[in-house]
Amino acid sequence: MELTDLPLPPATLAGVEPGALADQFVSWGYKPSHALRLLRALYQGLDLEQGAGLPARFPVGLLERVRSAFPASAAVEALREVGADGTTKFLLRLHDSRSVESVLMPDYRPDRAAGCLSSQVGCAMGCDFCATAKSGFDRNLTVGEIVGQFILLRRAAQAVGRRLQTLVFMGMGEPMLNLPAVLEAVRRIADNRLGGIGWRQITLSTVGVVPGIEALCETGLNVQLALSLHAPDDATRARLLPAGRRFPIADILAAADRFQALRGRPVIIQYCLLAGVNDTPEHARMLADRIGSRRMHVNLLRYNATGTSLRGVNYQPSSDEASEAFAAGLRGRGVVAHFRRSRGPDINAACGQLRETAGG
Repeated sequence: MELTDLPLPPATLAGVEPGALADQFVSWGYKPSHALRLLRALYQGLDLEQGAGLPARFPVGLLERVRSAFPASAAVEALREVGADGTTKFLLRLHDSRSVESVLMPDYRPDRAAGCLSSQVGCAMGCDFCATAKSGFDRNLTVGEIVGQFILLRRAAQAVGRRLQTLVFMGMGEPMLNLPAVLEAVRRIADNRLGGIGWRQITLSTVGVVPGIEALCETGLNVQLALSLHAPDDATRARLLPAGRRFPIADILAAADRFQALRGRPVIIQYCLLAGVNDTPEHARMLADRIGSRRMHVNLLRYNATGTSLRGVNYQPSSDEASEAFAAGLRGRGVVAHFRRSRGPDINAACGQLRETAGG
């Protein structure tokens, strides 16, 4: 079956544009103002099936019409796993039997949590140390499927007494290759009238798709940007990230410079340390030279095992000594560098471990 022959996803409530829902309500003989009120309740955690959390004085008959017209969700929760550190991974089955994974991560503060969303089913970037690459690319997620992940994670956070505080698009897929749907989902999630999560609380991560970064610059959206660099030179990066052959590091950083100049906040550089591959003092020096005087922050990631790679390599995490030396090498040259804590590695929920086929 060709991708163009796939069945269209159902028009879920999470995917409906507020204006379109208002028009639908009018056609049913109800006030259009009920549309935004209902969607806000949904984005805030309303259970449409149970009706718990409905806005005050919401017409009972209208709720029945909505239930009949719109499926409750764009996906079915097929599996939920909880790691030793409290991280929860959700495997979601979509209408076409494909699947994606989303992750809820408890914050160090007991009342907060962070969410990790997917933007595609699988991924076409082929990053050699990432489990998602092994699934290949199936299709882009719709606005409703992305928003649906957010609603699921918000409800899950509420159920354990936490507030979903931040969101990162670091799950399955390359957000810049599904930018229209991602941006529309972000607009609704951040909008104070709907999700209200806040623009600065949302981070889009990319392997360095320059046209996508440029397009993001043009939107004016006040989100955060993270670059998955993982190497300081084009030759090493091309071996690890095939996309590196198309977008040289100099071009990626130039696009990031433009984004940062428009937003006024540091771009995040993500760098996964791989033993003997990109973790030597020379690599640290080259990375520091690349960043130069840029006000960018480096998040150092410890490699999470994903098995044999697409190229047949069994990558290993850098030793503690090599990792600390790498960080010291960056800091000694004035680069702000921190280690990002790995979350949920025991349930394959950590960075680079999400995969469509998980859970069967």
